[in-house]
Amino acid sequence: MEPATAAGKSPDPMPSPPPEGPSPVVTSSSSAASPVTQAPPPAPPGAREVAAVMEAVERDAAAIAESYASLFASLRVALSNVTSTSAENMECLGDVVGRLQESALEASSKGNKYINSCLRLNEELRGLESLAMQLKILRKNVDSLDLAVNQLLRLP
Repeated sequence: MEPATAAGKSPDPMPSPPPEGPSPVVTSSSSAASPVTQAPPPAPPGAREVAAVMEAVERDAAAIAESYASLFASLRVALSNVTSTSAENMECLGDVVGRLQESALEASSKGNKYINSCLRLNEELRGLESLAMQLKILRKNVDSLDLAVNQLLRLP
């Protein structure tokens, strides 16, 4: 024998007391001897109906739990994909930044070489300025000499 039955209790839960309804209503148009009464409250659900409702609730809860599990699995996969994509993007960004830095250093080096070449050329041209001035003076002297020779050759 089960302990609950041995103690005089039944295994089925005790039905809950019926809800208290409104008191009978007496209409003022009729005589005081004919009160209007309501239908008796519905009988409380039996153990079988309660068990059926509980089974339905359990099925719904299991379906909801399965739906949540599926949702969380989908979210886990999506998060994994996003994380791996983000990691790949960060690696790609690192490569791009490294290459950009190399290109910038190379461009800077070439720019410095160009500037140094221009400065050397400028220094060399400064030395040529005095040479150009000497050539101008020499040209003027040659022209003067040529003119003097031409005048001497035209003498009668």
